[in-house]
Amino acid sequence: MSETRQTDKRSSSAEAVLETNPRGIPKVQFVENVEEFISKSSAPVEVTLGKFQETVAKYKFMEINFLNRKKSLELKIPEITKTLTVVEYLISKQDSDEPIETTFELNDTLWANAIIKSTKTVNLWLGANVMLEYTLQEAKDLLENKLDTNQNALKNVLEDLEFLREQVTTMEVNIARVYNWDVKRRRTLKTTSTV
Repeated sequence: MSETRQTDKRSSSAEAVLETNPRGIPKVQFVENVEEFISKSSAPVEVTLGKFQETVAKYKFMEINFLNRKKSLELKIPEITKTLTVVEYLISKQDSDEPIETTFELNDTLWANAIIKSTKTVNLWLGANVMLEYTLQEAKDLLENKLDTNQNALKNVLEDLEFLREQVTTMEVNIARVYNWDVKRRRTLKTTSTV
């Protein structure tokens, strides 16, 4: 029982030392002194290099996911902005009795002309084949909120991508340093054994 508690204390103290970015992506440590790092580790150099390469692969996988998220957000933000502009225009024409002439998109390559009476409501696609009717002010508030949320998410994704690139670079440098140290150590051992 006491051994388990000690292990738990060790693992929790190791987790407390682990640095992360604001969204929880772990920061890698630069290996200053390779010899000291390897001597502290009970694993052989090949295992350490394997763990480093595995860490790089995990960061690259995260990077791919963040790039996909960035692409998705970069498509959503202009659509939300365009919809918000239309809702704001409808709000400005809300008290007018004259109809609004417009061209609207039916498909990627198909547009239609329309004459719209002044309206107090608008229907918005929410996704997953769901459309809801909102008052113009509710629609504007919803779209402004969604735009703000997506812009903040994009900002965070860009920060995370930069952070991931730094971590990958640090790990690649660590791999090179450990590998070069091992090559130098083997040459020294080979030289001393032949003498």
